[in-house]
Amino acid sequence: MKANELRELSVDDLNGRLAELNEEGFRLRFRAATESIENPMRFRAIRRDIARIKTILRTHATGTAAAPAKE
Repeated sequence: MKANELRELSVDDLNGRLAELNEEGFRLRFRAATESIENPMRFRAIRRDIARIKTILRTHATGTAAAPAKE
């Protein structure tokens, strides 16, 4: 998911999405321990999405806004 799309979501939606990704990451790690994973790059995607969401939540908490994109 793109950062711009995440910035449009509310804090509650971001927290829900974060919980979903944490659960998905747990289940994927659990499956990887017992069988082969068809798409191991999903680990990286989940980690990066979690980092994006945490960054956006932190900017909401501190009240700092991202600089507008230059055109």
